[in-house]
Amino acid sequence: MPATDTATEAAQQDALQAPAESSNDLMIEVDGKLVPNYDATIKPFEEGDVVSGDVVRIDKDEVLVDIGYKSEGVIPSTELSIRRSVDPAEEVSLGERVDALVLTKEDQEGRLLLSKKRARFEKAWRKIEAAAESGEPVDGTVIEVVKGGLILDLGVRGFLPASLVDIRRVHNLDEYKGQTLQCKVIELNRSRNNVVLSRRAVLEEERKEVREQILGRLQPGAVVEGTISNIVDFGAFVDLDGIDGLIHISELSWSHVNHPSEILSVGETVNVKVLDIDRERQRISLGLKQTQEDPWRRVLEEYGPGDVLEGKVTKVVAFGAFVEIIPGVEGLVHISELAEHHVESPSEVVSPGDQTWVRILEIDEDRRRISLSVKRAEHQNLPLRDLMPPELTGEAQATPEEVPDLDVSEEVFPEPPPQPEGEQAATGEEETGEPPSEDEGS
Repeated sequence: MPATDTATEAAQQDALQAPAESSNDLMIEVDGKLVPNYDATIKPFEEGDVVSGDVVRIDKDEVLVDIGYKSEGVIPSTELSIRRSVDPAEEVSLGERVDALVLTKEDQEGRLLLSKKRARFEKAWRKIEAAAESGEPVDGTVIEVVKGGLILDLGVRGFLPASLVDIRRVHNLDEYKGQTLQCKVIELNRSRNNVVLSRRAVLEEERKEVREQILGRLQPGAVVEGTISNIVDFGAFVDLDGIDGLIHISELSWSHVNHPSEILSVGETVNVKVLDIDRERQRISLGLKQTQEDPWRRVLEEYGPGDVLEGKVTKVVAFGAFVEIIPGVEGLVHISELAEHHVESPSEVVSPGDQTWVRILEIDEDRRRISLSVKRAEHQNLPLRDLMPPELTGEAQATPEEVPDLDVSEEVFPEPPPQPEGEQAATGEEETGEPPSEDEGS
């Protein structure tokens, strides 16, 4: 007999002669025979423990799982997922190994009841607690849209308020259903199973890094492409792939703009020029009109003092009216140049939107300002008194009331300047050539 056979036979005889040491032995003696000890293969567990097993059957309302117990465990469909009204076939597949929490080892029908969702809940809760403590984000799938926000499946139900879904306000929450979102845990209450999330916190953190990168490569004078993200009364915000810059309303167009919505719309792609960067406050000033042809070049090339052209009244103010002579270029008609007769208020003569002929009196290239006259355009044979000295015309010096200070270097035309001491105002004799009457003299 071979040595190996002799050793095996000896081992079997020793096993028959030796009593079973405990019920945990894999083989036990029954009626003088060695038989497998099935109880020893069953791992001890208690209610509330988490066990693992293989899915062996899927029904419409329950799933059977082999966890190595004397009977198969049952997971009711309500214990498969935190989702409502689930289809077991969509949650598990045959042969899949799942973790389940033991609800009861033997119910009234003698069944071993398990819960997959509660086992996942315990594991998920530990992960959520760790994430809340460390500040690390967690991933969750949007499973419901509810009043005021979204419900995410984290293994537990997490609530994401609508105001914290994005950096900007979200008008349609339904578009997020089914998406996996990365959020931070901002509130946690185990006793109430309450988890509040913020996706906005994750986006702001990411955006901060992106902002620093963008600010590092942007330089004043650069022309970049962006998307209009928001329109407000004082301008428009442009998204530059992660950081917003502002186009002030004065930098939108060479023409007068009453509201940014007149020329821009949210979502529109535009080319803008970087005017200034405040790196400390992470603010970028942009210009849209700087990417367009400057109409002032046309004025300087095609027009000069004395030219008469048609324009449109854009604004009426107390001291006169602004007239657009070409798109993007306005000039000021002082109240004294609106009509030959005395005008108390410019609105008596013109209104916004009126078409009128004007004569160019002066162009200040440095200050980009133009002085215009309506009354001189109506009578083109009138001499341009402001452009011709009195010595050449043979006329006496006009009074301040007749010819205002048309210094276009000022922001607005000022009131006539006070006369220097010692200089007397023009008299009626200068105007009529006759001495004042006795009544006037008295």
